[in-house]
Amino acid sequence: MRGMNVLTPMLALVCWTIVMWFWMYATRLPAMKKAGIDPAKMKEGGELDVLPRKVRQIADNYNHLHEQPVLFYAMVVYAHLAGTGDGLMIALAWIYVGFRVAHSLWQSLVNFIPVRFGLFTLASLALIGMALLNVLALV
Repeated sequence: MRGMNVLTPMLALVCWTIVMWFWMYATRLPAMKKAGIDPAKMKEGGELDVLPRKVRQIADNYNHLHEQPVLFYAMVVYAHLAGTGDGLMIALAWIYVGFRVAHSLWQSLVNFIPVRFGLFTLASLALIGMALLNVLALV
């Protein structure tokens, strides 16, 4: 595939985060209207706690996509610049993205926390593997 390198999974996760952004607002805005919440009068985010759990789960996941994935983005850029972004590194990056997408879907649609934690752990292990590959390349 043209242009496929270690940066491509990073682009995929950025695009997925944008999908979650659209999904968040597609559910949040109608729920806010139904709850009588006027965004122009809001003073703190806690006012959104009255929204249905299904709506908040999607927003929670969107926020989660701005937490640990920051390390993934840094690891991918490092691997690309250090010349370690091939083979197993690309595979681990795609594994990370796959588990984060699965985590998003699970959290947004089901949110049974033990399964969600398992998906998070598997993604984390892929990220740890990426870090180890980069550290080992230094020796």
